[in-house]
Amino acid sequence: MEEEGERRAWPALVVTSALAFTCGLIALAAAVAAGAELTRGPSGAELRQAAATEVAQRWQTWPAGKIFPETIGYKGEQGGSERARRVGISSRIDCAAAVDAPLRAAVRAAGCLAIIRATYLDELQGIVVTLGVAAFPDPAAAATAKAVFPQAGKASPGLRALAFTGTVSDHFTAAVRQAGTIRQAGPYVVMTTAGQVDGRPARAIARQRPTLFTFTADLADSVAMTLATPATPDCAGEGWTC
Repeated sequence: MEEEGERRAWPALVVTSALAFTCGLIALAAAVAAGAELTRGPSGAELRQAAATEVAQRWQTWPAGKIFPETIGYKGEQGGSERARRVGISSRIDCAAAVDAPLRAAVRAAGCLAIIRATYLDELQGIVVTLGVAAFPDPAAAATAKAVFPQAGKASPGLRALAFTGTVSDHFTAAVRQAGTIRQAGPYVVMTTAGQVDGRPARAIARQRPTLFTFTADLADSVAMTLATPATPDCAGEGWTC
């Protein structure tokens, strides 16, 4: 014959066992979910973010010679294929040193991180072109900065000329600039400014020939496309964050 205390203990034992079993199931489910989260591949959104981050860091992670290759192809004034050859790449990357004074405050306010510049000569070595790549935190900031530059091919105010002593670009100064271009490529603004190698000031040229400088847009487009084209993320590779 069961005592009263034994009859009361049995239901309590059943309840305790049921609770323990339920907690065990919950813990097992949580462990399975955690394991699935750790072993699943990156989502589409995570891959897109990884690709965007890699693009935004290229101005830091890529060697300057990859951003500004030794030669860049373009279509010549007569329609043939020609190549511009690099004269040199500036070691300075500060934003203020790369643009004219009237633009500095606006470029800084947009969040400019760096401006990298290189100078090229056209195939006939009659035109000198400085290419500039301005890096910003995101495409919206780049668009804000792009809007403050002249949009109709004007050279000033704009990217500053970059000359290299002892080369044919030696006479390329602010006064020599005759044409400019501006492009946005994701978080980058790609600019050009161009003039004639002989150093003639733009104001001294009675009859302007804008077609001399149309090829500079090809140079800007080439650099912009290379910089802003996303790569396929390699989440296990060095430099990637997925």
